[in-house]
Amino acid sequence: MARHVVARVDELDIGKSKLVKVAGRDIALFNVKGEFFAIANRCPHEGADLCRGQMVGLAESDEPGQYRMTRHGELVRCPWHGWEFDIRTGKSWCDPARTRVKSFDVTVTKGGALTEGPYQAEVFPVSIDEDYVVVEI
Repeated sequence: MARHVVARVDELDIGKSKLVKVAGRDIALFNVKGEFFAIANRCPHEGADLCRGQMVGLAESDEPGQYRMTRHGELVRCPWHGWEFDIRTGKSWCDPARTRVKSFDVTVTKGGALTEGPYQAEVFPVSIDEDYVVVEI
């Protein structure tokens, strides 16, 4: 799997999303309570941009007239027709066995670790203080 640096951590506030392009693919990047997740940006229903969708929670009920909100900000609602997908897994909330969007592994890596490589010809002191979001495809 190739790793692609897509953003600095401070570029994406909690509860927000961002469109990034990785290896020619549009990827929706989400910050859920300080954790980063990436899914394909295209809704499988009719192709809407999921990064433009609202991040919502899950309404659960054990009996009529009683409900509670859980999983705040962990689902994205398609901006065109309201289909909802789990930001963590890409699975459709209504039909998880058959409908999903591709999800990608995401890590947060210290900037200094990104400069390491297998070859070194000449060394200069370098410091990178920010953290970066890295998507693996």
